[in-house]
Amino acid sequence: MTELPQQPLRQRVKEALLEEENINLLDSSPLIAVHLLGITGVILTGFSWAAFSVAAFLYVLRVFVLTGAYHRLFSHNSYKTSRPFAFLLAFTGTTAAQLGPLWWASHHRHHHQFSDKPEDVHSPIVKGLFFSHIGWLLCRKYAKADLDRVKDWAKYPEIRFIDRFHSLGFLVLLAALYGLGAWMQAARPAWGTTGWQMLSWGLLSTVFVYHATFCINSLTHIIGKQRFKTGDYSRNNWLTALITMGEGWHNNHHRYAASCRQGFYWYEFDPTFYILKMLSWVGLVWDIKPVPKHIYEEARQNA
Repeated sequence: MTELPQQPLRQRVKEALLEEENINLLDSSPLIAVHLLGITGVILTGFSWAAFSVAAFLYVLRVFVLTGAYHRLFSHNSYKTSRPFAFLLAFTGTTAAQLGPLWWASHHRHHHQFSDKPEDVHSPIVKGLFFSHIGWLLCRKYAKADLDRVKDWAKYPEIRFIDRFHSLGFLVLLAALYGLGAWMQAARPAWGTTGWQMLSWGLLSTVFVYHATFCINSLTHIIGKQRFKTGDYSRNNWLTALITMGEGWHNNHHRYAASCRQGFYWYEFDPTFYILKMLSWVGLVWDIKPVPKHIYEEARQNA
């Protein structure tokens, strides 16, 4: 098992904050605004079960698309699908406001190549907890996609389009949320929902999606158990798996990233894989890559 370096947390946070000279607050203003508007908006507009239910649905939908498409499809090609369905997944992924699929996949592939090494831009071991969790996203240096790393997907003009105009999906979502809330206010006044309330809860849902996703970069390289010796600090963490629909089995993933399944065993909760499996039953996805037998044998030897 790879042990964490014996460096005080205070020192790691201090070193992370030294990266501040690279942080561009102007470029980071949309990310900051989503946090501020979501939190303050919910406080000001109040609660309704309708707004809460929509926010919860959007959380599940967008976490699934980030994990099932941005990660398992665009980053690792762990299954195949048609171009129209890939575009639909990519567009839906942009509603999470985590930039486009090519940007996401190129940085993730870089992470796998240099996991927990000095070149890894979001390693908590190298950069500290703050920088690995969110600080690197505030830096202009990492704002662009390295298209050389994603040539397999960059060859499709529709994927390049949605990657370039990634803000379109999020703006469409915000308009739809306001419209839905305004309709509910007029048609179902007893529900106590307004356009601004629905919009605010949608933004708060986005904040939760952010930090659930970011925890995979940060916490799953610090907290959890290592089943496999992967040469990095990746760990399996059941709590992050719960909030990310299966992404928390991170040590499993780093051992065999080509597999569509990250929870290698039935007791490792991986609903993203279950949903993709069901989509394969109706022909929307196919060639789902399994966990090879030799990986299971290695796991038994390490038990």
